[in-house]
Amino acid sequence: MSLRLFLLRHGETEFSKTGGYCGDLDPELTAEGLEMAQQFADAYRTMKWEAAYVSPMRRTIATARPICESVGLEMQLRDGLKEIRYGTWEGLTQEYVRAHYATDYEKWLAEPAWNAPTGGETATQIASRAIPVIAEILTAHSSGNVLIVSHKATLRILLCNLLGIDLGRYRDRIQFLTASVSVIKFDEHGPLMETLGDRSHLSAALRNLPGT
Repeated sequence: MSLRLFLLRHGETEFSKTGGYCGDLDPELTAEGLEMAQQFADAYRTMKWEAAYVSPMRRTIATARPICESVGLEMQLRDGLKEIRYGTWEGLTQEYVRAHYATDYEKWLAEPAWNAPTGGETATQIASRAIPVIAEILTAHSSGNVLIVSHKATLRILLCNLLGIDLGRYRDRIQFLTASVSVIKFDEHGPLMETLGDRSHLSAALRNLPGT
């Protein structure tokens, strides 16, 4: 039996609706975000789960709570799964950052693997703290299904690292909408992507909400 990692992005927040930069900020889920979490739990409650590793932010904990309570899993909180730190850009819009931090913004767009938001993190720094969580999971679980609940940039960077995609292209190669899940299978050949960005567990109304 193979090990499968289910990488789930948290549900909707006010920042995911508006596109404002939100890493260290710790907003709650919206009412729609809470419903996204419940619908994921409803769809996946019959699956046998080995563990759940969760970013220790309110939006990720709230997303993981329904499925964990439904199947009796204790959340394993890991700082390595937190979102990118946006530094002084936290809470700002893209338009404001482009106007007031033009040099850093252009460098970050061109090569985010090695350039950070002003006072924030690069993609390589995120990978250096997130990949050890994957290594921990691979050591603890040789088979079965493991849930990871994290954030948009962090999950995209994890997928790039696992699949051999240039970290500097994480925004250009992989999309990760709110409450979507991607599945990576590990066997003797290493990581294989089986599912990318699935949202079939969500109602049509939730799938069609504006935002990212």
